[in-house]
Amino acid sequence: MKNTYSPDILNCLANLSSDEVFTSPELANRMLDLLPQELFRSSKTRFLDPCSKSGVFLREITKRLLVGLEKQIPDLQQRIDHIMSRQVFGIACTDITAEMSRRTLYCTKQANGEYSVTTAFHDVQGNLKYERCRHTWNAQGRCEHCGASQGEYLRAETRETYAYPFIHKSIKEIFKKDMQFDVIIGNPPYQMNVGVEKENYAIAIYHKFVQQAKKLNPRYLCMIIPARWYAGGRGLDEFRDEMLHDSSIRVIHDFPESIDCFPGVEIQGGVCFFLWNRDNKGDCQIITHNVNISSEPMSRPLLENNCQTLIRYNQSVIILRKIRKNREPSFSQLVSPQTPFGLITSYKGTQKPLNKNDLKMYISGNEKEYKGGSAFCPIDKVSKGKEMIGWHKVYISKAYGGGMAFPHMVIGTPFYGEPNTVCNQSYLVIGPLKDKKEADNLISYIKTKLFRFLVLQKKNAQDAMRGVYQFVPMQDFSHPWTDDMLYKKYDLDKDEIAFIESMIRPME
Repeated sequence: MKNTYSPDILNCLANLSSDEVFTSPELANRMLDLLPQELFRSSKTRFLDPCSKSGVFLREITKRLLVGLEKQIPDLQQRIDHIMSRQVFGIACTDITAEMSRRTLYCTKQANGEYSVTTAFHDVQGNLKYERCRHTWNAQGRCEHCGASQGEYLRAETRETYAYPFIHKSIKEIFKKDMQFDVIIGNPPYQMNVGVEKENYAIAIYHKFVQQAKKLNPRYLCMIIPARWYAGGRGLDEFRDEMLHDSSIRVIHDFPESIDCFPGVEIQGGVCFFLWNRDNKGDCQIITHNVNISSEPMSRPLLENNCQTLIRYNQSVIILRKIRKNREPSFSQLVSPQTPFGLITSYKGTQKPLNKNDLKMYISGNEKEYKGGSAFCPIDKVSKGKEMIGWHKVYISKAYGGGMAFPHMVIGTPFYGEPNTVCNQSYLVIGPLKDKKEADNLISYIKTKLFRFLVLQKKNAQDAMRGVYQFVPMQDFSHPWTDDMLYKKYDLDKDEIAFIESMIRPME
């Protein structure tokens, strides 16, 4: 029998970069399922994809409307023309995605073309708009709308400027009239290369699409974005505060591992899609999707008491509430800021001391090398933190990636820092401690799964600065610690223990 299988081209699209990740039809429909389905049975509902890449959202919306309006508009061509001209609207990201999206929606890259499925348009673009626009540079050489670097984006006219219309122009400028949308849905660009510090230096841009969409005051907003905003992300503090205090966010589907949502694409911190409901406020239902753990949906406030970040896992909220009952000081008060001695990462010192006052310096690299003390630093190179030089202390790396391995290690292996030693920017200092025994006891605590589980609640990227230790409680370091001791102290039940054990791998 002849194979008649014809794959959906939108399922076959390769993800071109981490800046613009394409959405599969399956994922688009999971997001559309969050909306009240009566929207697709109304001939007046108006939809907008403000960042169309492949046109998948508009196509899947149209398919639902074609079914939902069949009784109201029995004639198929009239129904198609009505939907295309009055109900589905898109703004493309670039020249190429504009053509791709029109090909998906109208079955031709020209809305008024001979082979277009609709007869409603007399122009090429139809309701899927794209017009190249320019960045607006300020005195500092940055775009006022998106933060792009003037030096990076002053390119030839033939190259993409990545001045996305939705965040650079008004709706009236784009569609030539004011418009109100019932639903705004899409998958915005995630980041923009700004060429600062290094060539591939990028800043987040997805949050600007969310903020601009909210300004248009739709009834519903649904977008899929990186999840790093929960607790971190450069330049996202204001956005995080807005989101976590927004009681219109009613549903979040969370993917801690981005490959569970976008196969083959690794986005640090994972991704999420959310439903914002303008007229229905309350707690948020959070659903975690991870093949390695089981998680029941839970309705809860986005912010726990005295927290400034979103606690990702529902089980973690319950565990954290138990631990916080003890009202113990935070371990973070023992952790230094980054660059504790003012020595940047690129400073490696010398392999041998050049004079008797040189200090042993720990640097990143081969473990045997730094534990063997092959680097040395003149004391006059230490520009800050001089009071820490004489401490008994513990060193821990300021960043730890660990790839996509699950269960997680979370942080690097700590090690004892004897008096009269320093480190470069690769490490943070934990102290002061009374002696080596107390340092070893503290290290035993760091190596527990519970300690690293609590760090994981704040850490969703490689960086592990002082702030990620906020939820870790202080302990008595006159003796070593084990997980069994901690589980008993905080009265964790077998399910809570099993969850922690499933999340964190042993640290040898």
